[in-house]
Parts: sequence; structure tokens; C-alpha cells
Amino acid sequence: MSRLEPGDVLARRYLLLDPLARGGMSVIWRAFDQSLHRMVAVKVLTASLHDPFERVSVRSEARAAARFIHPDSIEIYDYGETVTASGSVAAYVVMPLLDGTPLAERIEQGPLPWQEAAAIGLRLARVLMAGHARGLVHRDVTAENVLLTPTGPKLLDFGIAAWAGDPDDDRGTPPYVAPERLLGVPTHPAVDVYAFGVLLHLMLTGRTPYPETTWEEIEAARRTEPPPRVTGVPNAIATLCQRCLAHRPEDRPTAAQIVAALTSALGTASLGRNVRRGLTVAGSAALALSALLWFQQSAPQREAPPDPVAVPPSPSARLIERSPASARTLEQAAAEFTTTLEARTPCGATDDDVVLDLKQVLAAVVAPAQGPAHGPSAQGPRTGELRQKLSDRLREGRLRPACLSELQARLDDIEAALERD
Repeated sequence: MSRLEPGDVLARRYLLLDPLARGGMSVIWRAFDQSLHRMVAVKVLTASLHDPFERVSVRSEARAAARFIHPDSIEIYDYGETVTASGSVAAYVVMPLLDGTPLAERIEQGPLPWQEAAAIGLRLARVLMAGHARGLVHRDVTAENVLLTPTGPKLLDFGIAAWAGDPDDDRGTPPYVAPERLLGVPTHPAVDVYAFGVLLHLMLTGRTPYPETTWEEIEAARRTEPPPRVTGVPNAIATLCQRCLAHRPEDRPTAAQIVAALTSALGTASLGRNVRRGLTVAGSAALALSALLWFQQSAPQREAPPDPVAVPPSPSARLIERSPASARTLEQAAAEFTTTLEARTPCGATDDDVVLDLKQVLAAVVAPAQGPAHGPSAQGPRTGELRQKLSDRLREGRLRPACLSELQARLDDIEAALERD
């Protein structure tokens, strides 16, 4: 198709302003909807639709994708076809124009910390899992098709997907193209898993696992060695990435298995941080207690008349009273939980409904403590429910790992206060 230019109008409606991103299959334009007077994003397929059968196929795929709704996938406003100046037919998809940064630009600054890469990957894998469950295969999971927004990563381009089992075509972006696509096998969700593995490798290392960048180079490549393994990350992450890049599609995990693996890895990391923080606090307390005891043993002792009424507290009791975490009342600990939940960092991207739900459960934890039936036996189940909700929201991708870690620490303070009551 002829190259589109700023100022071109698609379907006498969408005024193209400037290109936002380019991929192997399409170009995303910032555009103005002259009918509804709003800014939109228009993704134009770069390959021309040559025959009527192909046009019907693409139109069917777009309609199916438009019915696919997921919070981390971009909604489809419109689909259409337009005749270009050269007489070719170009398909386009109209989507909301969101504020954000393409993941490709973020990676240009260097590799991502593995926790950040895993958290982004978890959100994307959930979208793929939902799409695959409906029989949709994305076929172009790339860094250019991921937008980092204030509410989290969004996967673009489900507007031109394919049904599982459809004949394969040349849509895709080298080097994200799975090896079996060169053999012309029917479309299968495993091609998305391979592309996901390339993207995860790229986020973790700053480079793709293989150097080929064109279809011709991919066809000429003969890969017999095992996929490259990422170093400097937890074994579970390195193994998952390597499995996604398996040469045979049957050796790759499903999107659901990717979700489970990333959820487990992030949860283990969060637990490890809490344990290390607890050991640090315990070690500091032990050191301070040792110093206090040494000082009392070394300092000159002066006789003092015994006090028959007031019994001086032991050194360990004085230390506990001076410990800020241990001295928090239940109300103070609950207030700090709420403050952390509402803070811009690290919980600023948490959904409003998640915040409200957690506050309601927290209120159920604190409120009974005002009555006669409180204490560990009464509060245990309620704090357990709150912990379970935190884990569930992380698994759903609606709570960031850093936010979860801080909220769990505040919940530790709440449980400590309940035990004292």
C-alpha cells in the first residue's frame, strides 16, 4: 500500500495527525475523529488486502476481537477498510488514545529489574490467557504493542487477531515469530507464548534472544541448540523464559501456566523481602538489647532504697516500650495501613474498587476490637481474610508487588497490636 501521510483522512472521518509507533504489521496514528470530535488512535495494517476472502477473514477477526473485553487490552471503537491513493485496500482499527509510553521506549533505557519485568509480563499473560480461552490468537505480541499507562501495561492490536486453527499468514514481527510459522502450520496459541518469551527475554536483558530481524533471516536460521538462558534472575524466571522459547510448540507452557509461574515468583520474592526485613529488625533489637545489658553491667552501681510499691521494668521491657512498631496501638496500625493503601507510592495505581474492598475488610478487623469479644482468637480469621484478599489481588494483577509488600508489613503491625490487646 502507498505510504500514509499526516493530513490523510480515512473513511472521510479519521484525520491522521502523526504516527505514534510502527511495528511489523501496522502503524499506529494519533488521529482526530471528525464525526465525534475526539482524539483517537488508529492502527493501520501495513499489508494490503488483495482478495475478497482475505478481507472477509480480517473483518471477522476484528469483530471477534471487538467483543473481547479485558481491562488490560485496548477497547476497539471501530473497524474499517479504505482505498489508498494507489488503489490498494487497507484495513484499520480505531481505539482510545491513551497516555503512556511504549514498552519499547522503556527497554531502550536498559533492562528492567526482574520484578518489574515479571509484573508487566503477568498482566500481559492474563490478557493472552483470556484471549486464548475464547479461541483468539494475538500473533504480534511485541514491545511496540505494549503501552505502559498510569494504570498499568496495556496490550494493543487484539483488533486484528486470528482464530486458533486458521491458516497462518505473514503477519508478525521478526524476531518474535515462532519457528513453526515458517512451516505454514495452522495458527495456535503457542505462537503467542513464543513471542511472550522473546518479550520477557528482551525486558530482562535489553536484547532479543536471537539476532535475526527479517523473515528471510529467520527462514535461513537453523536452531538446534537449546534456547538461550537469562542470567542474573531467579531460577524460576529464567526457566519460564527458556520454556516459552522452546523450538517445539508442544514444549511451551500455556498462558495460564505462565500466569501461575509469574504469580508464584512474585509472591515468593515478596515473602522473602518480608522475612529479610523481619530478620533485620530482630537483629537490630538483639544488638540493642545486648548493648543495653553490657552498659548496665559495666556502669557503676549505686545503692538505692527499695521501693515497696513501684517495681522497675526489666531492660527487655524498656526496650519493647521504646520500639515504635511494637508501641503502635491497633488504631495507629490500622491508620498506617490505610495511609499506605492511599499513598501515591507504591499503591497509587491500585483500582478504586480494590481500595474500597480492602478498607471494608480492615474495618471489620478493627471494629470488633472496640467490644468485649476481641483478641487473637476473635481477630485471627479476619486478618486471615485480609491477607488472602491481598494475595488474590496480586494474582489478578490488580495490586503491585511493591504495594503488597508494604501492606503486608502494615498488617503485621495490626496483628501485633491485636495480640497485645
